Amino acid sequence: MMLPAALLLLGALTAVLAPRLLARADWTDHEPVLALWVWQCVVAAVLLCCALSMTLSAAVAWQAVRGHVFAPAPHAVVEAYTLGTTGPWPAATAVALACGGVWSAAMLVREVVRTRARRRQRRAELLVRAPLLPGEDPGSRLVVLEGERPDAWWLPGTTPRLVVTTAALRRLEGRRLDALVAHEEGHAQARHDWLLHCSAALAGGFPRVPVFAAFRDEMHRLVELAADDMASRRFGRLTTALALVELNEDRGVFGPGAVPHAHLPQRVHRLLAPRDRFTATRRLRLTAAAALVPVVPVLVAFVPGLRALG
Repeated sequence: MMLPAALLLLGALTAVLAPRLLARADWTDHEPVLALWVWQCVVAAVLLCCALSMTLSAAVAWQAVRGHVFAPAPHAVVEAYTLGTTGPWPAATAVALACGGVWSAAMLVREVVRTRARRRQRRAELLVRAPLLPGEDPGSRLVVLEGERPDAWWLPGTTPRLVVTTAALRRLEGRRLDALVAHEEGHAQARHDWLLHCSAALAGGFPRVPVFAAFRDEMHRLVELAADDMASRRFGRLTTALALVELNEDRGVFGPGAVPHAHLPQRVHRLLAPRDRFTATRRLRLTAAAALVPVVPVLVAFVPGLRALG
């Protein structure tokens, strides 16, 4: 029963230490795509620790599970895992972790169902506010909506659409409008909606687990920075920054005491005062190091078997 407990301890340490280290890092705002990858690896490592601990605990508690998990393994490997341990703890641990896994899946399904319902409602509202004209293609990717407030958003789905209000078209011209479109297209190309769904499901299912709440908050922030970078690479940082300012200046987010959308001034400042990006070599090293984080629980789980075979 020591190995499942060690895996749970490893998952807890990862959940506590990794967000703190990332919060202290000064590079996440300037390398948002890399930061997104690191966060995904951290959360995957935590979930993998729980899954491996559940599997080994179930193998200790029930002979049927043990037979499936260790069917192809030599006798020495089976003995190395001390599967003969008795007591109520293995079964209780396996059941608790299995319930957590089922709850996580249920929260993800709930998030997807709610999101699809919201999309259907928004598409129905769009159809009312902007009905199709005779001969107009119903699968058009661009929808121009009559509105007094400058706004634009990407509506994901089987037929994704970019919705732009007439006020935004009047205010943004030329390359600034192109930068806005490129920003929204960046969200669609990177499938940021799925990152937001998964992070929201984990944070909603386990509201008292800080790593999942931090994961959700960082996903919302980093996907916007990543989309800003996609737009700035095509149309320039100044053009993208001006597009953000002109689109949001009437909402009071740049004045003193602006609490909502407080990240917008930071995004504009980041675009206007860029820092040097990492070199390709350093970016590759960090990517590889982050990919090793979920590998550690697997190595820990295989240590007794490898020792027995050695």
